[in-house]
Amino acid sequence: MFDKILIANRGEIACRVMETAQRLGVACVAVYSDADAGAKHVAMADQAVHIGGAAPADSYLKGDVIIQAALDTGAQAIHPGYGFLSENPDFVDAVEAAGLTFIGPSARAIRAMGLKDAAKALMQEAGVPVVPGYHGANQDPEHLSGAADAIGYPVLIKAVAGGGGKGMRLVERPQDFAAALDSARGEAKTAFGNDAVLIEKYVSKPRHIEVQVFGDGTHAVHLFERDCSLQRRHQKVIEEAPAPGMTEEMRSAMGQAGVRAAEAIGYKGAGTVEFIVDASEGLRADRFWFMEMNTRLQVEHPVTEAITGVDLVEWQLRVAAGESLPARQEDLSINGHAFEARIYAEDVPKGFLPATGTLSHLEFPAGARIDSGVRAGDTISPWYDPMIAKITVHGPTRGAALRQLERALRWTDIGGTVTNVSFLRLLACQPDFVRGDVDTGLIGREADSLTAAPVACTKARSIAALAALGLHEGAGELGGFTLWEPLGWDVALIHQNEDIQARVLVSGPGCFDVSLGEGVRHRVEFRGGLWWVDATRVQARVARQPDELTVFWGNGYRFDIFDPLARETSAGGDTNVILAPMPGLVKAVFATAGQEVREGDRLAILEAMKMEHSLLAARDGVVAEVLATAGSQVEAGAALVRLEPEDE
Repeated sequence: MFDKILIANRGEIACRVMETAQRLGVACVAVYSDADAGAKHVAMADQAVHIGGAAPADSYLKGDVIIQAALDTGAQAIHPGYGFLSENPDFVDAVEAAGLTFIGPSARAIRAMGLKDAAKALMQEAGVPVVPGYHGANQDPEHLSGAADAIGYPVLIKAVAGGGGKGMRLVERPQDFAAALDSARGEAKTAFGNDAVLIEKYVSKPRHIEVQVFGDGTHAVHLFERDCSLQRRHQKVIEEAPAPGMTEEMRSAMGQAGVRAAEAIGYKGAGTVEFIVDASEGLRADRFWFMEMNTRLQVEHPVTEAITGVDLVEWQLRVAAGESLPARQEDLSINGHAFEARIYAEDVPKGFLPATGTLSHLEFPAGARIDSGVRAGDTISPWYDPMIAKITVHGPTRGAALRQLERALRWTDIGGTVTNVSFLRLLACQPDFVRGDVDTGLIGREADSLTAAPVACTKARSIAALAALGLHEGAGELGGFTLWEPLGWDVALIHQNEDIQARVLVSGPGCFDVSLGEGVRHRVEFRGGLWWVDATRVQARVARQPDELTVFWGNGYRFDIFDPLARETSAGGDTNVILAPMPGLVKAVFATAGQEVREGDRLAILEAMKMEHSLLAARDGVVAEVLATAGSQVEAGAALVRLEPEDE
């Protein structure tokens, strides 16, 4: 076993690897950017090395700097985590050329699976089923159109490089093919520097089921499957293991296909073979096809660990240190069911817009596994993925595990930023999902019911009013009574853009009457650390900041606290100015002074949280001034484009 390793990653990824490595007595070296100097993974590490600026290109993607840090600290190996350099074969070559061990697959294996078309051809040779399609080198538009005709519509156009849904287009009619091809190629060229595409048959009720494999360079085993069908824009949201409705025949077939894929490329370490499954007639052993192989540990690996009892990072370290496979296939079995939900700082009602903010409050429930790279007081940076935590639960049955997931999300309290926790909780209760009737289109079909912002009831608003005044901490020496009548306070709150005017009166020691207008009145107490409303105990918690608070009660309800006299006259919004919704990099500017624009026209692109966000004109008008240039870094709220004032 190694004495010391360097982890070439950050956040929850680095923390996850450290937990296992340090348990095994292996010292860990962290690397960090300017933005991560005070990060949790830096505090956890035995040593930490600064490697550059906040942008990933200036730090976590600088392979030569990371390798030098490993050499300078005496690390014997580098663990890439997942993301950044984890699937970069040139980095693997450089690590090994420096005399270090790369904790992962060989550069040859990564290259073999790096391009989708070549990987599919290789898998066909290995006897792994692939989706009917065209994966050839001829990229002539007429040839590709003919291939689509032969496959049969609908078809998918997919970029051969990269992932995340970029360079992917669904085409349902032959007459739409040419335009979709141009669009897919343009996006692929921008994202990956490669505009080559492949054509595949589109599956009408697709499920995304993947097989966890592990190899030692010669032999491989599988650790069963995960269902990752709950997705939005091709990004996974909730994962589970095993897959609901899976038959033993299909599990065996998929597992063997995964092992064949791994052994065909001499795979070493943890990897995932992803399959697209046609679930239109249930799960059948002849209805799954290879999509791609992720040559790294996956974000969702905790659900596999939960049902198998295997620590995949420990296996990675042991195999990289020269040991053979830690278990035979017959040694592995499934125990119960597990779910993982990814908690992000994002504004769900605004289209899952990534958010920033300082985590004023962070509390997770007991009984769930929490993988997180942040603590209370940490800031969600615009430079990286806005993940706050992954929450994993395990139960004896799928139903039991799903109930645990819903409960765990109800008791996840995060203050200081908007999150997707309410969305995840609604998803965990969605009837089709509860039945196990899942496919990749479920979230899209149910978006209206799943993405609505949670609205606080009057009881939660009463608690917010009391907490905003700090009265749950006591009413002072006079007990809240004046000479003639109970002492009263007025408080003004904003919740979901709604003004709330509350009047609070003392009704007894530690007891208050809260009036919210229109005859709505509640008696609220806070005693023994518990909230009581109308003499009934409620399971609410409160996180208070100077100008905002959150009431956690099933959902997290945010309230702004304000002085009505200080309200700005511009609160209604200014359609003359296009503002940056978050800190980020101005990727492109399309507006010029004097240009006429229509409502909805794209004026600029802001890159933040690893995503591109189009900024649109709020109305018809004429551009008066362009206040930002491509390549500039801006703060949230910065004015980017100003329109001429509307005529009176």
